[in-house]
Amino acid sequence: MDFLISGTHIFPAYLMAIGFLIGVLGGFFGVGGSFLAGPALFAFGMPMNFVVGTDLAHIVGKSIVAAVKHRALGNVDIKLGMIMVGGTIAGVETGAQCIQLLKPYKHMDTVVGVGFILVLVSIATLVAWESRQALKLSKKINKHADEPTKKDVSAFSHVSKRVHGFHLPPMINLPTSGIEQVSLWAILGVGFVGGVFSGFLGGGAGYIRMPLFVFLLGVPTHVAVGTDLFEIVISAGYGTFTHGLKGNVDILVALVMGTGAAIGAQIGAGLTEFFHGPRIRLAFAPLPLIGAGLVIYSLVTGQHFK
Repeated sequence: MDFLISGTHIFPAYLMAIGFLIGVLGGFFGVGGSFLAGPALFAFGMPMNFVVGTDLAHIVGKSIVAAVKHRALGNVDIKLGMIMVGGTIAGVETGAQCIQLLKPYKHMDTVVGVGFILVLVSIATLVAWESRQALKLSKKINKHADEPTKKDVSAFSHVSKRVHGFHLPPMINLPTSGIEQVSLWAILGVGFVGGVFSGFLGGGAGYIRMPLFVFLLGVPTHVAVGTDLFEIVISAGYGTFTHGLKGNVDILVALVMGTGAAIGAQIGAGLTEFFHGPRIRLAFAPLPLIGAGLVIYSLVTGQHFK
């Protein structure tokens, strides 16, 4: 099928299958799935500026479905998500403007692609190391406990405690996340960083924000997953709007992918009930490497999947 807006030819069944897979993974890990959707669209021959905008567009509907499911499971901290919106929107616009600056250059795809690879590999490495350390720590705790603990253990708990101790008013209480107090500016900072990656690399940047929720803010993994999806609806919605104004969205591609993604999102969200925090994070770790591999293939060979 020819998608005239972006000038690409892609078999619709491929888009629906990718959307379904991303929906399952997104609902389970609390990410928009841009670490797979973006590289996949790029590998199919879509220009990088359309990859970024279209990826943002397709995950809005999927994230709404998954966020509603997580809300029913009690995994969404509405207060945290709403506070982050200001920082996220500012970050998304910053990232989108960077894309605009690079659009006239013929090597834009290479610049953005290499940036994507570095980010994905770094995240995968960090999350893999942390989750393995957290599992070891959890085993130690259970060894000396009367009953197995269900507490979400993190190897970066000392970091989140320091962030909580950063007293720069106003201080915010987040009971749903079990956080007595944290600076408003720390929350906005996490939102801004995630927003920059979202606007520059596409997607909801859950691959950045979910680890930051857990490692820096100390949010339990299940709540981080649900809240990130809630926040992605807002950030990706704004990102779609601003990239649409800039001519970077192929809405037909987004709609085809969204059909499969909406179904997969409900399945993924339901599966989180059967796993505890460190194992969810450990399972997440290899996924960014798949996306990095797709981008590397396209950049090195100059070939795209048809």
